[in-house]
Amino acid sequence: MLYFIIPAYNEELNIKELSVSLKNALPDYLKHYVFVDDHSSDETIDKINKYFDKEEIKIITKSKNKGPGDSFDLGFKYLMDKKIKDNDLIVTIEADNTSDIDILEKMIKISVLGYDLVLASQYAQGGGFEETTLLRKVLSFTANSILRFFFDVKVLTLSSFYRVYKPSLIRKINNKYGTIIKEPGFICMVEILIKSIRCNAKVIEVPMKLYSKKRQGKSKMKILSTGLSYMKFLLKNRF
Repeated sequence: MLYFIIPAYNEELNIKELSVSLKNALPDYLKHYVFVDDHSSDETIDKINKYFDKEEIKIITKSKNKGPGDSFDLGFKYLMDKKIKDNDLIVTIEADNTSDIDILEKMIKISVLGYDLVLASQYAQGGGFEETTLLRKVLSFTANSILRFFFDVKVLTLSSFYRVYKPSLIRKINNKYGTIIKEPGFICMVEILIKSIRCNAKVIEVPMKLYSKKRQGKSKMKILSTGLSYMKFLLKNRF
C-alpha cells in the first residue's frame, strides 16, 4: 500500500490534474491519499471530494492556517495511529503538480531495495528547474549549501517535499524525539531529514525536474518569511 500525505492550501485549481496523475501512477499498487487542508478559503476540499473516490481519501482539516510542517506532522501522526505495516510506504508530495510523478516508480523501486528515505532532488545530476526566477534559484542554492555545511549533511536537496519514507523510520523519529515535526513552515523538510540522518536512516536522492509551469495559481512559499525561518532554525539548532 502506498500512503500519500498531501498538504493543501487553496489548491482548487490543481486538484483535478493531481487526481489524474496520481491515479495513473503505479496502477499495480493500492493507494490511499491523506489530504491535510491548511484552512483553505477556496473550494479545495470540495474539489478533493469531487475528483477522488470517498473510500481512497482521508481529509484532515485545520481551524487555522499553520503551515506545511504542521500539515505533514498531522498526516504522519494519522498514519502512525493507523498502525500501517512496515512493508507499506509513505509518499509526501505537493498538491500543486510541480513534482514529477513519472519518477515515482523509480523512487518506490529504490526504496524497496533497502533505503529508508528516498528524496526527489533538483540538485542531483540530471535534476533541475523547468522554469523559476533567478532569485529563487539563488536563494534555494544558498540555503541548501549553508544547511549542508552547518549540519554536515551530504544530501544535495534538503527541502524537497517529494519523498518516499518507510514507516519504520517515522516510528524511530517519533520514539527518539517524542514528536515527528515541530517546525510549522517550509523548514520542516530540513528538520525531518536531519532527524532521519541522526536515526541512521539509509538515504538516497533521485534526480527530478521541478515543473513550475504546471502549477495553477501562485506559490504558497513566501521568500522573506521562509528565509527568516531558515535563519531561526540554524540559530536554535535544537537537536
